Amino acid sequence: MDGDVPNIKRWTVFYPVYINSKKTLAEGRRISTSKACENPTCVEIADSCNFLKLPFAIEIDKAYPRDFMQRGRVRVSLKKEDGTLYNPAISSRKQLMLQVAEMVPRHHGRIRKQEPSTTSTAALPSKSGKSGRKKK
Repeated sequence: MDGDVPNIKRWTVFYPVYINSKKTLAEGRRISTSKACENPTCVEIADSCNFLKLPFAIEIDKAYPRDFMQRGRVRVSLKKEDGTLYNPAISSRKQLMLQVAEMVPRHHGRIRKQEPSTTSTAALPSKSGKSGRKKK
């Protein structure tokens, strides 16, 4: 067990902010907005890493240094102990970010979440309850 702890410390750190299309480069986004996805979560990133057959560890108690309100990060290992890649298609952090950003919008939890929200947002404009409250 002791042998695993230092290894996790050497793994690649992956904050959800890196692939968040809602963030600017100054706020921490590391890939282009066209390739980034909207508000990814640690769980979605971890599931993507699992699908890509990469070992990962979610660290919920950690925060992004530029924005301490962004809680959680994922540590991912790209290489085995002997230096060979776990997934030959992913040899760098950048490739990992691009692959995960491509997969997150298709995440099974995200697809379920969007279906009810589209029906509720379609109902909101017809109600126009918000504008009525503001006038009072």
